[in-house]
Amino acid sequence: MQHQNAEITIKEAQEIVDNWIKTVGVRYFNELTNMAMLTEEVGEVARIIARTYGEQSFKDSDKKHDLGDEMADVLWVLICLANQTGVDLTEAFRKNLEKKTNRDSERHKNNKKLAADNPANC
Repeated sequence: MQHQNAEITIKEAQEIVDNWIKTVGVRYFNELTNMAMLTEEVGEVARIIARTYGEQSFKDSDKKHDLGDEMADVLWVLICLANQTGVDLTEAFRKNLEKKTNRDSERHKNNKKLAADNPANC
């Protein structure tokens, strides 16, 4: 694979997924199927997080799952949906970051719940 040791931009990731789908995967699943798959993959990430950082214990069947791999599955399906719907994720991310920066530039700094001296944050 050409990108094994190189960083991949979001644009390149969209191109790689599109090429893979068209050569190995035959075609995209429809958008509704991919949305259901995205929900399923996010659930798998949630399961690992709940058991690793939350109060639930691992079952034997949970122990083989890798958080990074499950996150990559989420990213894969999200990229499929972006490709199918004509979303340029690089531009969408850029706009979203700008929106968050403009909206939240002071909001989190002024949130007393996030202050280091808040006893709830210890």
